[in-house]
Amino acid sequence: MFRRFVVLIASSLAVCAAADNVKIVEEIAAKVNGDIITRGELARKRLEAEAEAKRQGLSGPRLQQAVDEYAAHALSDEIDTLLLVQKGKDLNINVDPEVTRRLAEIQVQQKISDPDKFQAFIRENTGMTYEDFKLQMKNQMLTQRVIGQEVARTVNVPEAEAQKFYEEHKSEYMRRESQVFLSQIVISIQGKTPEQVVVAEKKAKDLAARAQKGEKFNELARDNSDDVETATNGGQIGPMSKGLMDKPIEDLVFAQKKGFVSDPIRRPASFLILKVDDRVEAGQASYEEVKGEIQDRLTQTRMQPKVRVYLTSLREDAFLEIKEGYIDSGAAPAKDTRWKDVAQLKPQTTTKEEVAARVKRHLLWVIPAGTVKQTKLKVPPSLAPAKAAAADKASAQPADKPASLAAVAEKK
Repeated sequence: MFRRFVVLIASSLAVCAAADNVKIVEEIAAKVNGDIITRGELARKRLEAEAEAKRQGLSGPRLQQAVDEYAAHALSDEIDTLLLVQKGKDLNINVDPEVTRRLAEIQVQQKISDPDKFQAFIRENTGMTYEDFKLQMKNQMLTQRVIGQEVARTVNVPEAEAQKFYEEHKSEYMRRESQVFLSQIVISIQGKTPEQVVVAEKKAKDLAARAQKGEKFNELARDNSDDVETATNGGQIGPMSKGLMDKPIEDLVFAQKKGFVSDPIRRPASFLILKVDDRVEAGQASYEEVKGEIQDRLTQTRMQPKVRVYLTSLREDAFLEIKEGYIDSGAAPAKDTRWKDVAQLKPQTTTKEEVAARVKRHLLWVIPAGTVKQTKLKVPPSLAPAKAAAADKASAQPADKPASLAAVAEKK
């Protein structure tokens, strides 16, 4: 006979803590419909936020303040994500083809044909398993689709309002210096042999020629650039002002018009192809130049409260429980999210002596022989035949055979 021990991560860890030999593996911070959020997940999110803040140059009290502010809303953000993902599934939104395509694009960019090596690349660069990375990408796409479908489509910024905003905020669109908006394709030669450098240069020249003939630069960058960060955005670098680039490159791009694509530029570790996406001169930007920027700005301003209202409505309809000590900063008013503890389960033990004692106590409670006849019971007419049959059966028993366990106990 086999014994199977099942370790349950109970919603109330007091259950586990009751046994001295049970180690707490994880703590559930919140239950959101059929999903859970754990303390470990919140701790990992905090570490990610701290690492990102450090990359942005924060340190000391400013770093601590930024991390503490993130941590105050971490549980709310996780609940938001789960609710949106669940809603996406309810709406039958399928982003699997997009996820597969995006992963394939990354694999092509990195020139990794072996699936196992690609998964190892993901682990090394993200700190996540391939499946976790894929799931995170899927959830991000789902949340974006849900917000777009359920909220963004209801937001409209009239042209007149955008123009009015421009007139009232002209000073914000005064450019102090000229800028060029650039995209790039990077062909790495880091650590390559002279022969490999020749191959890389030929590839760079071919890509530059194709872009100069009219092929879409963003697609060429996405599929060929060795700079992962910009490749995912079609090679876009964004606005660059004078003084931020090497002088030869700066002189080149600032002398060109919108749409210019450079020949490959030899750098210490790469060949660089640049495209001038746009350029603006110092002075007041016209409405037409910043129209798209204003539309996006006003749309985001209007969307934020609408998204919050939408998330509150999802909370109101959800089964939501939050463990004491954790705070949902986006809680729905009057929504009861108190934690309902499960019954305390305590392990039961016994000994052979206790079992024997229980049997003995049971026998003492058996009704003594002879007292049954003195007890008159009212029997419904429908059961009368059964009663008579039972009586006949009892009278037919041998005289020397005990009629009950009680009789045995009495004799003993």
